[in-house]
Amino acid sequence: MSDHSNNFDLLDMRQYRMEKLQNKAKSRTEKLIALSGGPLAIMTFLSIMFLIKFPFLQNIDPSILGKASRSIFDQVGAIEFTKMNIAMLAVFTAAIILWITEAVPNYLTSLILIIALVLTGVLPEEVAYAQLGHKVMWLNILSFILASMLVTTGVAKRFALWFILRFGKKASSIILSFMVINIVLSLFISATTAKAAILLPIFMVVAAVYGATGGKNRNNAGRNIVLQNLFQINIAAGGFVTGSGANLIAASLIGGAIGSDIFFSDWMAAAFPVALGIMLIGWLVGIKLVFPLSPDEKMPKIKGGMEKLRLELKKMGPVSFQEIKSIIIFSGILILWVTDRFHGVSPTAVAFVGAIIALLPGIGIVKWGDVDIPWHLLLFSAGAYTLGAGFKTTDFPSIAINALFDNLGFGNSTPFWVLYLILTGTMIFSSLIFQSKTMRTLIFVPIAIGVANKFGFDIISLALPVAFLIEHVYVLPFNSKPAALLYLTDHYSLTDTFKFGIIMLFISWGVSIIMAMTYFRLLNITPDGLGIF
Repeated sequence: MSDHSNNFDLLDMRQYRMEKLQNKAKSRTEKLIALSGGPLAIMTFLSIMFLIKFPFLQNIDPSILGKASRSIFDQVGAIEFTKMNIAMLAVFTAAIILWITEAVPNYLTSLILIIALVLTGVLPEEVAYAQLGHKVMWLNILSFILASMLVTTGVAKRFALWFILRFGKKASSIILSFMVINIVLSLFISATTAKAAILLPIFMVVAAVYGATGGKNRNNAGRNIVLQNLFQINIAAGGFVTGSGANLIAASLIGGAIGSDIFFSDWMAAAFPVALGIMLIGWLVGIKLVFPLSPDEKMPKIKGGMEKLRLELKKMGPVSFQEIKSIIIFSGILILWVTDRFHGVSPTAVAFVGAIIALLPGIGIVKWGDVDIPWHLLLFSAGAYTLGAGFKTTDFPSIAINALFDNLGFGNSTPFWVLYLILTGTMIFSSLIFQSKTMRTLIFVPIAIGVANKFGFDIISLALPVAFLIEHVYVLPFNSKPAALLYLTDHYSLTDTFKFGIIMLFISWGVSIIMAMTYFRLLNITPDGLGIF
């Protein structure tokens, strides 16, 4: 992004569309890691399947299994059930290696994972292939339709430009303005990649106004604008159950375990104030500690730069009837989501109705040809859901966590706060390794449910705080799709994103612990008497 031709207009938003971002060349180390990923995954898979013995999988106690896996255990017998769990571990480990090393594209790893679970006998074909029709997959598809409506009508762009021009007088306040924009978009769009695509051209122009054009022309204003947008895109999503598909999966898993729904309003009341506080802390950490803004960096560098944004807004003309219709549709969706406790209609069903109205000929706003659905991302997600189906069938997370806690000597009298620290710490720092929020959700939320059951605590008290940490995927470029996308802007280095991200991971974990002792206790999420004071 830093090598611009003479015809490159730094303030032209069209220059910063997703398809115009060039893939960053891999370093020699990254190439070596990618080359080693395939052979390492194959050797690991074969070793687990045929060579290594895992004692905790040899004598599985059926009393610790969930209802679905217990039924399968009774049907196939102990020996066959053990083989299924060994295969589950082998496929899971090999997939993790492929995802981390990027030896093959992520969607291809998902396809390999799906067929591997079928061929090893972990899942029947109808279960493995059916995950592409998971209701959260549908919500993702519908979200991209609704996001396309925002892009086509210009509502998102108009709102973002207006807000930046109205409240972004200098670099620090512009970052706060993007925070508000990200919160509003998170209410309606459950795909964080879609939000990143909408905002990317705007914050790239703003960064250029403050003298940051990437590569050799990096500065702290640009680092803050781009990295804090990455942070806000993810953390704002954590404030709402519809903020991402992973949140909805977590709510579904917890709701199924407790026998009642986790409503939009319930999640928002508990998670949004915390997410807002973390974003404000991130803003201060960025501009004051990690990338402090000098007086010179706080002011625009390109003469008339903000005027260019003003002209861009003026060029859009008055608010059109199509924009008004899209605002009405989104307002209706939001009202139905916020009031879900009263009518019981799921977020996916509400989004279905909104998408149908948006596509209706003569009445709607977008045509199918205008809809941009990244199917490679959906195939990637399908693999993660299939992995979750495998975990549900084998109950591998519960088996592993029971064996771990037994070997560590944790008795039934283990204090709640010890379990809380272990589970939330594992969840938040797992984002350094795992590339999929969905996969982390499907692994660690069931573990939290299993631990709560094992030690006699309410499922909500451990599983919900763990779920609130799903969106902390901003430390390294491979931790999430928005992270990978924004790294291509070349506005910051690997060291920059790690430095800011790791500080915010530790702070966010600390905030979660404090919330467990205060706010979550007031909401009856965590129990009294945590044993800390």
